[in-house]
Amino acid sequence: MPITTCVFDAYGTLFDVNAAARLLAEEPGQDALAAVWPQLAAHWRAKQLEYTWLRATAGRHTDFWQVTQDGLDWALEAVALRDPELRERLLALYWELPAYPEVPEMLAALKAKGLQTAILSNGSPEMLKGAVDSAGIGALLDASLSVEDVGVFKPHDSVYDLVQRRFDGPRDAVLFVSSNGWDACAAAGYGFNTVWVNRAGAPMDRLYAKPQHLLDDLSRIPELT
Repeated sequence: MPITTCVFDAYGTLFDVNAAARLLAEEPGQDALAAVWPQLAAHWRAKQLEYTWLRATAGRHTDFWQVTQDGLDWALEAVALRDPELRERLLALYWELPAYPEVPEMLAALKAKGLQTAILSNGSPEMLKGAVDSAGIGALLDASLSVEDVGVFKPHDSVYDLVQRRFDGPRDAVLFVSSNGWDACAAAGYGFNTVWVNRAGAPMDRLYAKPQHLLDDLSRIPELT
């Protein structure tokens, strides 16, 4: 079945989730953050994801912005940074995460081939709009789909159902792309063609399905369609 639709996870896939901590650490007067920002960013992302899984399992949904704040609070305590102003700056920067350098050209190539493009994300609609607008890629996307429409985080099947509700065609006409190995595995199990963008060179997750493609960035996505 030919690919008709390319769907992307947002955070860590299109948008650099480490950028908020990294960019703030580069500013004058941020010596304390500069010393620990890689650990802070790693803790923040890990807890953000962990809290989505725990809330989904417990049936205690909240939006991704709350999860993002909760994850940051844990991370700041873990690296012994207790500065309310620093917290607010980091949160503000999260609404303006830059896209990875190859993203605009990659999306433009997909649109030039006549494909439909979309985001499917844990992010709230407001967060996704902020990131898309900041990166200037709105004209290259047909939709931004949020888990808020179903009230549960990935990898619940009802999240992947959002793609089927928005776009016509069978599951195997979708190429789903994620930097999260577990997300790519779950989407493969759902029936999508999947790509794991493994920027960190991490091991494959041991789950019930595996992605069909493994890349280290997004630049070759148009070749797979």
